[in-house]
Amino acid sequence: MNTNSEKREYERKNGLIIAEYTTPDGNANGLIRNISAGGLFIRTAKKPLAGQSIILRFPLFKFEENISVTGKVLRIEPTGFVVKFDKPIYNLMGGADRFPELVNEVDR
Repeated sequence: MNTNSEKREYERKNGLIIAEYTTPDGNANGLIRNISAGGLFIRTAKKPLAGQSIILRFPLFKFEENISVTGKVLRIEPTGFVVKFDKPIYNLMGGADRFPELVNEVDR
């Protein structure tokens, strides 16, 4: 659990990961800018509505292995939106409650 001054529940990790997402309005994609065990921020021009359910698919540690998570759109921001996962993705956490290195699009 994160104890820094931001009072975040989970440590965030910066990334540049292309994600596909599905909402009741359809499919789209965007760029994950940061992620934690509890949620993420996606940069995109096509924003869903706050409160909508969402399914996300993206590679996290290997480009050839996508994960799929569900969540709710927590809030909309000028450059994208924030998602809170329905269940934290603890099974993807590394030791000491930290993510291992993320795969990044810049590494392709």
